[in-house]
Amino acid sequence: MRTIKLFSILLLSFTTLFSQTDTQKVESTVSKSTIEGHIYFLADDLLKGRETGTAENKIAASYLANTLRSYGVQPVSKTGSYYQEVPLQKTSPPKKLMLKINGEEYKKKVVLEAAKMRFNSNGVYLGYGLEEDYKGQDVKEKLVLIKAGSPEANDARAAFGLRETKMELAKKAGALGIIEFIQAKDEMWGYIEHNFKSDRFEIAATNTKKSDYNKSFVYLWLQDENGAYADDLSTKRTIPTNLIVSDKVTEKITSQNVIGMVEGTDPKLKNEFIIYSAHYDHVGIGDPDENGDTIYNGARDNAVGTTTVLSMAENLAKFPTKRSALFILFTAEEKGLLGSKYYVNNPVLPLDQMVYCFNSDNGGYNDTSLVTIVGLGRTTAEQNIKDAATAFGLTASDDPSPEQGLFDRSDNVHFAAKGIPAPTFSLGFTSFDSDITKYYHRPADEADSLDYNYLLKFFRAYVLSGRKIANDPTVPFWVSGDKYEPMGKELYKK
Repeated sequence: MRTIKLFSILLLSFTTLFSQTDTQKVESTVSKSTIEGHIYFLADDLLKGRETGTAENKIAASYLANTLRSYGVQPVSKTGSYYQEVPLQKTSPPKKLMLKINGEEYKKKVVLEAAKMRFNSNGVYLGYGLEEDYKGQDVKEKLVLIKAGSPEANDARAAFGLRETKMELAKKAGALGIIEFIQAKDEMWGYIEHNFKSDRFEIAATNTKKSDYNKSFVYLWLQDENGAYADDLSTKRTIPTNLIVSDKVTEKITSQNVIGMVEGTDPKLKNEFIIYSAHYDHVGIGDPDENGDTIYNGARDNAVGTTTVLSMAENLAKFPTKRSALFILFTAEEKGLLGSKYYVNNPVLPLDQMVYCFNSDNGGYNDTSLVTIVGLGRTTAEQNIKDAATAFGLTASDDPSPEQGLFDRSDNVHFAAKGIPAPTFSLGFTSFDSDITKYYHRPADEADSLDYNYLLKFFRAYVLSGRKIANDPTVPFWVSGDKYEPMGKELYKK
């Protein structure tokens, strides 16, 4: 009799497990208390903002790896480890920098490229410093002074996008460096200073080759809010320029991407993977706010995104989907998307097995009725995501600020560039208003400033979206005409 009763209990448990809907499976694993536990830990002052290269960033990586382990998520068999080491080079800005032009010292300046240099001669004004501006000009062993951007766009974003091109043109012409005048308001200049006066990171080169150009090269940006300085220089034949800059300081460091997997249940579809990704680093310690707080905790950006991936991992470890899952938590996103850049060039599994990358990154929210998916309408999984959001009382909306270029500013873009459909699941926002900016990269982005009733719906919508995409018999892809569609066709041999 006892045997019969035990068999009945097991049969009932088995039947209940496999008769649950996807929505019920999500609700059974995604709880407010678990969400709070992850976010409060990751955004705790003890982790000092999780800056890449710090001991606190490594503590965060260990927490993530061991959380995956506790769920039963496996390391990738090829590596046998939850960690992918990412070799980085940290460059600290020069300690000494002085610039005078026409006898006037410029205070609002940042260094993009540094080398030890003393220059006391005439600079050469070259308009925008584009190829046509160099025609008939001798700039060898001189500094060139230029305007930011191009005739079509002269804002800070355009300047950033053209800096590599302008630097190569100047080096090729034999110049010693560039002084570029940026039309930027004080708020934008504040972001520029924060970025370039901090330590800068890049992926460490494994094979270094000697450059054909000058080894010593300096590249400065100067704030020129209304373009008046540059306009004045354009009328002068000689521009006395005095520059003193000390050398940059570099060191090699190693950080970690955290990676785990859950195998799918379908004999055929398990060879296809959905990537669930987010970055776990933040910006560390910075200027104090009005309360003297210097720790930029990064609860929204991106403890929330990190927790979406952990929520997905917990759910899929218990209830696997037909397709397999690869969970990737990136380091060094705040240093230039470096963790994801390194990953796509050094994948632990073949990229052509990755049929979708469901990234999560966040700046903040101002509408708790929404989830915002940057790139929602760019893949054929759009309806799966919309239906999942609706199931938990939310509306899935596309990027409300396309002019910000958000799709190409998060880790998803490196996967998109390889051809993998890769939108980003974000907290609901309708614009970059004060509700966003008061927390974005600010000490105020603390765990206790979040609405956890909203977050519960947000996380459940993400997990259900992933389940729907991973169980859909149709392989997700780019919509016809998307700029990344040709890369996808090449990757998947379509």
